[in-house]
Amino acid sequence: MSINTNTQQVAASKYLTFVLATEEYAIDILRVQEIKGWSKVTVIPNTPDYICGVINLRGTIVPIIDLRLRFGLDRLDYGQMTVVVVVKVLASNGRERIMGIVVDAVSDVYDVTETEIKPPPDFGSVISIEFIKGLATVSDKMVIVLEIDKLLNSEELAIMELAAKH
Repeated sequence: MSINTNTQQVAASKYLTFVLATEEYAIDILRVQEIKGWSKVTVIPNTPDYICGVINLRGTIVPIIDLRLRFGLDRLDYGQMTVVVVVKVLASNGRERIMGIVVDAVSDVYDVTETEIKPPPDFGSVISIEFIKGLATVSDKMVIVLEIDKLLNSEELAIMELAAKH
């Protein structure tokens, strides 16, 4: 008698979670380059309000995006808990660029398998879900898993990148 022990292992990916308002969001930790405290940025005129400006990070000009404002949440004064998560983003042309996202606080790192990420519900045209990969339950709480490439590759950000080069 033989027992089939060929169970398929599902690899888990690590996700960095952070807080915006009362919600917890997650991004693939392989995209995170570093986490730094809030520091002054150089403001670029005529950009959307959610683009804080740019910083010089070891010779690289990095656009900084306030995710609260990008998601239509209330503006919050930056404090000691405010952090910038510096991420690598793949543009649609395959080019990689570095960007920073301002979040209220970094939370934790979780292992999440692809099967644990459920598709977001369809809210119709009221709420855009194009930036959401799905929802995952970790440690008894719901986490919104973001598609960082789609979130940070809009036309406005392309304009921002051109403005930063001039």
